[in-house]
Amino acid sequence: MSFNIYPLQFYPIFKERIWGGEKLKTILNKPITSKITGESWELSTVEGDVSIVANGTLKGKSLLELIDTFPEEILGLGVYKKFGKQFPLLFKYLDAKEDLSIQVHPNDVLAQKRHHSFGKTEMWFIMQADENAKIIVGFKEKSNAAEYLHHLKNKTLVSILNEKEVKTGDVFFLETGTIHAIGAGIVLAEIQQTSDITYRVYDWDRVDAEGNSRELHLDLALDAINYDIAASQKTYSKVANQPNEMVNCPYFTTNYLPLEGRIAVQKNRNSFTVYMCVEGAFELEFNDSTYNYKKGDTILIPAAMNTFILSGTGSLLEIYIS
Repeated sequence: MSFNIYPLQFYPIFKERIWGGEKLKTILNKPITSKITGESWELSTVEGDVSIVANGTLKGKSLLELIDTFPEEILGLGVYKKFGKQFPLLFKYLDAKEDLSIQVHPNDVLAQKRHHSFGKTEMWFIMQADENAKIIVGFKEKSNAAEYLHHLKNKTLVSILNEKEVKTGDVFFLETGTIHAIGAGIVLAEIQQTSDITYRVYDWDRVDAEGNSRELHLDLALDAINYDIAASQKTYSKVANQPNEMVNCPYFTTNYLPLEGRIAVQKNRNSFTVYMCVEGAFELEFNDSTYNYKKGDTILIPAAMNTFILSGTGSLLEIYIS
């Protein structure tokens, strides 16, 4: 297999969820067929859910195949040196028609010890929010395991958690250990470490069509929770035609890139870049070819593809590993 460099798109992997809806179709033009689609996994190497190329000469190849054959060209010199042939991030769009469970994710140490996995540091970019839509991020005040367990037992956990109304464009960075939940009426883009490990602590006492409640992970969560107050919301600039930093952490950097016209992009070869189109549409010019994208599209730019032109009127999330 020879490596023909170009921007890669992948078939989305849809996930039905008890809390899902149809906005991935109505807002992001995803070809979903279910009325309870909660997630579109855009770029994944999670076991059993590996992304497959949807465009160009590499169509039909899996992301893992490409990385295995061309690790430096796809991942970049720095990423390959740090992670080997692992793709360290997972990219999703979520549609919460109903509230998600209150949950927490373990850090790298716990996740490695218990699950031989990365931890799950993540960020959210709110793409659409109904009026009065809320999320939960952390505790209102510094807490502890005893207080947490008392409220969990008495079904009053929400009373000590930090609920926050959200609007389009809000950004939240959730370090591992931050107790959280996405509320009903929200569509968001999520960038996270490659991990599918979630400790569910409260699911609003709901049951599925067969009358079964979902599994909780109360014991596992207890020492994974950070009981301090979390400063999760991030502010950022919106200067047109340049990357505006939102999140910069050891796992990923995410910039907000509002396009108004045409810009030349030059990258080093240390990391791949991912663009998630969260508003409008744009074009990418590379090697005398033009590629067109719209809201809801996610594009992987191989590290070897280090100069190209972006144009259009839209808003992009630009993600790479520093």
